[in-house]
Amino acid sequence: MSPKKILIALFTFLRKEVIRIFRIWMQTLLPSVITTTLYFLIFGTFIGSKLPPIGDFSYIQFIVPGLVMLAVITNSFQNTISTFFFSKFQKNIEEILVSPLPYWSVVLGYLLGGLFRGLLVGVLVLAVALFFTHLTVFNLAIIVIFMVLTSLLFSLAGLLNGLFAKGMDDVSIIPTFVLTPLTYLGGVFYSINMLPPVWQVVSRFNPILYIVDGFRYGFLGVSDVSVWFSLSILSITVIAFGAVTLYFFKKGYGLKS
Repeated sequence: MSPKKILIALFTFLRKEVIRIFRIWMQTLLPSVITTTLYFLIFGTFIGSKLPPIGDFSYIQFIVPGLVMLAVITNSFQNTISTFFFSKFQKNIEEILVSPLPYWSVVLGYLLGGLFRGLLVGVLVLAVALFFTHLTVFNLAIIVIFMVLTSLLFSLAGLLNGLFAKGMDDVSIIPTFVLTPLTYLGGVFYSINMLPPVWQVVSRFNPILYIVDGFRYGFLGVSDVSVWFSLSILSITVIAFGAVTLYFFKKGYGLKS
């Protein structure tokens, strides 16, 4: 296919997802806003106001980047896995696969939807945070880079989950038993320097830690891990997940009966 036709196809993918996201906004956008508002009220205002500052920042200022990243991760993952799995379940994916579109453009098309929803919800959560505290921005470029790469990574993870899923039960296994524990134990609500030495070491094996910590650096200018090391880990993981996803698409794993 010509580059122009591929661009038209990618735009069509994105337009379909944008329309779907806004059509069912009470399912795609509102839950994260409500959940995060409750986090800000409970952990930021009610409990956080009684906690000592972490470094030079109040507790609620410290947890804002983590809660934003939590929303980005969750929504990017959920968007691709739901869209792709239902396309596979309803056999719509077969119409795409028989088209002359290259496999990489199909993968990218699904990623664009996850990226849009992840970034949109992240911005909405940031807007909600302004009602509870003032935000500082130490490095805008770091903030944008970490948001985009994280959204891409978990969009890819959702796509992989959708490839391996055989039924509705398989769709919820990874988010429930892998993604949620890693996220909540990834430094969203605390600095790993507050943990005993043993748990600090254990926490460094959690990839979510590097995402949250690097993103927090963009706002506050402080981090528990080198921001460049975190960025390297995130970039390598995105490339690895992208290569694996494209490989399975080419092999037709989870696509061909």
